[in-house]
Amino acid sequence: MQNITKKMILGVAIALTCGSLSSSAQIFVSVRPRHDVIVERPAPPSPRHVWIDEEWRPNHGHYEYAGGRWEAPPRPGNQWRPGHWRDTPRGSVWVPGHWR
Repeated sequence: MQNITKKMILGVAIALTCGSLSSSAQIFVSVRPRHDVIVERPAPPSPRHVWIDEEWRPNHGHYEYAGGRWEAPPRPGNQWRPGHWRDTPRGSVWVPGHWR
């Protein structure tokens, strides 16, 4: 009896893990989204800040524009590597920018 209970608990844990992994899958699009809003670049808060222009974030199965902001590098000497669209056989996918 204990052996069956352990197997059931293990099966439920695996199913929950697989479900959570698939929900974080990349979003592929056949037409890349555009942002039609003109973002006015305000003065930087400090000389350290870097302007993050085009950036997209996944939101419930589609991408939403998340650029147009100043960010300070997390550590001195870090540089911002802008995000970009990567074409795949399944469609285009956004590769987020990051600090390096």
